[in-house]
Amino acid sequence: MTEEERDSNASGESEGGSRSEEELASSAERGDGAGREPNRPYGAGTQAQEGPPGSYLTYASYLKIDELLSLQDPVSDGPEHDEMLFIIIHQVYELWFKEVLHEVDYVVKLLLADDLARAQHTMKRILTILKVLVAQLDILETMTPVEFLTFRERLEEASGFQSHQFRELEFVLGGKSQWAISRYPEHEPALKRLRQRYEEPTLWDAFLHCLTREGYPVPKELLERDVTQRIEPSPELQEVLVKVYRRDPALSELCERLVDLDEGLQEWRYRHVKMVERTIGTKPGSGGSAGADYLRQTLFKPAFPDLWGIRGRL
Repeated sequence: MTEEERDSNASGESEGGSRSEEELASSAERGDGAGREPNRPYGAGTQAQEGPPGSYLTYASYLKIDELLSLQDPVSDGPEHDEMLFIIIHQVYELWFKEVLHEVDYVVKLLLADDLARAQHTMKRILTILKVLVAQLDILETMTPVEFLTFRERLEEASGFQSHQFRELEFVLGGKSQWAISRYPEHEPALKRLRQRYEEPTLWDAFLHCLTREGYPVPKELLERDVTQRIEPSPELQEVLVKVYRRDPALSELCERLVDLDEGLQEWRYRHVKMVERTIGTKPGSGGSAGADYLRQTLFKPAFPDLWGIRGRL
């Protein structure tokens, strides 16, 4: 570089390369990165799409942390120490039930679109959540029977038996029951959701139609079955499933994920029964239910009996 060029560059930097304090301040207010950072609250993220000027999307506002942490409202006097654990565990269960329903509905859509790879991936997510549901019982079992009794009588008619989301999950997996619906009063908002689930095809129905589109001769009466009825074993379908296992690795892998789902739900039921027995023994459950006696009746009833029925023939 010549001496004249160096002089010219130096002159340019002096006249146009530097920015005045007024320009820097203006740039900072615009937040264009050329000046100093705008004055945002600690932890502020991107500008909120909605809301008053100057409001920013944060971790707390996105997840509604303040509202979430205000939802634990013990009813016992004091309140009793262990009631907080009881409330949080069951609220978390309901959140996971919501997510499992969200994912099962997605699997149904994927099967109807014959996207088997994505359906299997989503099934693995559901199975992982089921393991978390079972593990949470370990936490609940740290509460002794005496500790539970300190607030149990204040629960009045409230009972996990009233969880409409778990009923929805039973319905979408084929365990339909008019009796279960009849226990909800007409003014209950959940009743509409339960009736809709009751009348909709199940995950199993979506799987059977997927098998048909893959070229397997699923009996017509199963494809046109009354979807409000529980799934019953079919010797004819079992013949088809044996062929799937022997000839079609991709579809047989999907069958195994359905078995995993069935087994995972049965495991959760078993652990739930043992937790109830451990906590209240043979006493009636909250809300007047039969407690552990009723829960034992739900054990070892597979959602997809045909997939279990072929085990000895593979």
